[in-house]
Amino acid sequence: MSKHKHFNGNTPYSSRFAVNAMSEAYTQRQNHLLEAFPADVQKRLFPHLKLESLPLGMVLYESGLALRQVYFPIDSIVSLQYLTESGASVEVSMVGNEGLVGIGSLLSDEITTSRALVQSPGHAYSLSPQRLRKEFNNSREVETLLLRYIQSLLTNMAQTAICNRYHSISQRLCRWLLLSLDRLPGNRLDTTQELIANMLGVRREGVTQSAHKLQELGVIEYKRGHITVLDRSKLEQLCCECYAAAKKETDRLEACHPTSEVR
Repeated sequence: MSKHKHFNGNTPYSSRFAVNAMSEAYTQRQNHLLEAFPADVQKRLFPHLKLESLPLGMVLYESGLALRQVYFPIDSIVSLQYLTESGASVEVSMVGNEGLVGIGSLLSDEITTSRALVQSPGHAYSLSPQRLRKEFNNSREVETLLLRYIQSLLTNMAQTAICNRYHSISQRLCRWLLLSLDRLPGNRLDTTQELIANMLGVRREGVTQSAHKLQELGVIEYKRGHITVLDRSKLEQLCCECYAAAKKETDRLEACHPTSEVR
């Protein structure tokens, strides 16, 4: 039995964390993909988007189960993980306000091949995969946008595999922190060392030692459940080349996003 909180869109649990969609603090256009959708697609989809609150550690879906919703993060980050038969896990990519959780539902049936776990709490807009697939099939612009996002996601997965194989825990932690910062509005991450260790696929002691070293260097400040990055420039210097390589490709693809007209 997983110790993580599981999300079921048909249970009272989701209603506890549902956020009033009238909230002025969040808009659909805070997600880069939703912002880039053509105006006519936005008019069709936006009324069906539901603003959800995603607590730290919530499991949006497990591997091998049917996908009931896709998610467009706003200020949250979701970790995509693969699990072994023994229950060990490792992160293969992360999704924040640049993308979409559940992209696989566009290319196959709605059975998932990975676990999606909230690594940084916040909010996301949910949508039925059927509605998104309809727009994907009917709109050339949406198809192009989502295929570019898939390319970006695959690039990050490949870079993660290389990083996990060849680089130290400290370098991998630096890369993970930088990727997380890119998807957040500030310089503070709400997470735990245990969760980071699970995502990196290493022992917690390794993360503790690496985080302590970064704190001694004045790069981060760690308090229980919170990591504040104090010196991003130094963090980038301590990181391996994997972060810059993946970011370059992501930035290149995002630069191709069209800007929808003001509605």
